[in-house]
Amino acid sequence: MGKAEFLTPKAIANRIKAKGLQKLRWYCQMCQKQCRDENGFKCHCMSESHQRQLLLASENPRQFMDYFSQEFKNDFLELLRRRFGTKRVHNNIVYNEYISNREHVHMNATQWETLTDFTKWVGREGYCKVDETPKGWYMQYIDRDPETIRRQEELEKKKKQDLDDEERSAKFIEDQVRRGREGREEETPVFTELKRESEEEKVVFNLAKGACSSAAGPSKSSSSLAPNALQAAVSAKRKESGHSSESKGKKKKSALDEIIEMEEQKKKKSTRTDHWLQPNIVVKVITKRLGEKYHKKKGIIQEVLDKYTAMVKLIDSGDKLKLDQSHLETVIPAPGKHVLVLNGTYRETTAILDSINEKSFSAKLILDSGHLKGKTVDGIAYEDFSKLA
Repeated sequence: MGKAEFLTPKAIANRIKAKGLQKLRWYCQMCQKQCRDENGFKCHCMSESHQRQLLLASENPRQFMDYFSQEFKNDFLELLRRRFGTKRVHNNIVYNEYISNREHVHMNATQWETLTDFTKWVGREGYCKVDETPKGWYMQYIDRDPETIRRQEELEKKKKQDLDDEERSAKFIEDQVRRGREGREEETPVFTELKRESEEEKVVFNLAKGACSSAAGPSKSSSSLAPNALQAAVSAKRKESGHSSESKGKKKKSALDEIIEMEEQKKKKSTRTDHWLQPNIVVKVITKRLGEKYHKKKGIIQEVLDKYTAMVKLIDSGDKLKLDQSHLETVIPAPGKHVLVLNGTYRETTAILDSINEKSFSAKLILDSGHLKGKTVDGIAYEDFSKLA
């Protein structure tokens, strides 16, 4: 049967099938030919060209295996160097990118049976740094390119030069400080004995210019002391008035208020749970695993099977679905409608939606049941309440 013509539907279909990766079991590495199915591979193995290649390989099989191993190693390391550089990466990620090329050398034609054997080999030969983890083998390329080594040496030399400059500048500053200290003679305090000419005279201190004066000038010292004392009193009064105004502006909380606030915070933390499903509330399906038919459809929870699973009856179609709470979200009604609080301090309390704050993604509710009926609660998050059925 002859080949189909160029633009016939069969020829186009054959070209589409030939694109991309195909099954490894129907690939002949010796002839570098990919067959599409088992029958094609069987016909290829019986062909004369394949038999000739086998005869050539049988004369020196080691030479062919070494050639394919060298090609595989060079291509793999070149991809690792260009794509990931010296980053640490999982060997399977590199291998998946390598085999995405249709013309790659297959591993079954090399001296390594598995990717793990190849990873260990490149680690022993010093091409890469390899390490085994619970997630598998990781490899890191060791770049021994002379240009890269030269660039790294230049960077290290520049860093060392910058450090030397900093050290030189620090030493220069220290020398300047030392020379300044040596040039200036340190003034040593001179201590003198306090002497009085007569026992009847009083020693008076002048606080303005700390020097002792004799009794000849008591009026002068007292007159100089008076203005200083007056200034000190005025400044003290100003400070007191400033402190009093600040205390008036900022009213401190009493100890009782702080205790009440702490208790409320503890209560809020203790009343929050990781499950929120309640019967007779309206929810929305957000998972796409069930198809577009049920995506973003609203339903009513008929029954809560456990803390995290519920039976939901869809409003439009009436279908019943068993869904996890991670596949559902709450529904926010229009203001004035009844809702049920699902989490927090007011859990399982019915309320009326008063208003919505779109900036903080929260709402203001008016409690409609319990001993706190009529109380207005602000800051209830969207996910903590839902529309009542």
